[in-house]
Amino acid sequence: MTEAIIPLLSLIALEVILGIDNIIFISILADKLPDHQRNKLRYWGIGLAMLMRLCLLAIISWILRLDQTLFILYDTKFSIKGLILIIGGLFLLYKSTKEIYYKTDLADEDEPNTPSSRNFKRLLSEVILLDLVFSIDSIITAVGMVQELWVMYTAVIVTVIIMLFASKPISEFIRKHPSFKILALCFLMMIGVSLIAEGLQFEIPKGYIYFSMAFAFMVDVIQMKTVKHK
Repeated sequence: MTEAIIPLLSLIALEVILGIDNIIFISILADKLPDHQRNKLRYWGIGLAMLMRLCLLAIISWILRLDQTLFILYDTKFSIKGLILIIGGLFLLYKSTKEIYYKTDLADEDEPNTPSSRNFKRLLSEVILLDLVFSIDSIITAVGMVQELWVMYTAVIVTVIIMLFASKPISEFIRKHPSFKILALCFLMMIGVSLIAEGLQFEIPKGYIYFSMAFAFMVDVIQMKTVKHK
């Protein structure tokens, strides 16, 4: 039992870091909804992420087969997991680029008026798509770290509880500070590129991505404080 504590804490820490991508994406989409529906989208999105990961753990043997080579093209091996990551990365790039374009070039124009319920369902479907991509990547990563299934289940549940508590403060912070929203969208673009690269068997160390974004975030905070004191 004691020997499993360190792998459990390590896996929870890794899952929380990977879960930041999910929280940022859900927070940006939730900002498009009326106030009374924002929490609903966050809770549904994060709750479905947990459900997906628990279900994927139940069929772990099938998940591991997703990493096997499906075909080879131009000396690059493609697997089902790789194709899912590429599709998810392209979708993330598309959504991030579209949001940045809207925030910069179309900021003065009115957002298209769509029925609230229809808009909620559309945004929830986009969250589910990214949940699936991140969940498969997360589960395969978890299998590479630990062997005990109960450790993986515990890590997923603890991580989702942390994400539920962290989602609202992060979402409110991003919504109140437009410059940080652009930074978050750029972060999602980098994650999209990372997913595509991983799908093409070219892995970009995530530590580089998170460090660069943490540095950019720190610079933005310093700039914001400097402007306030002027």
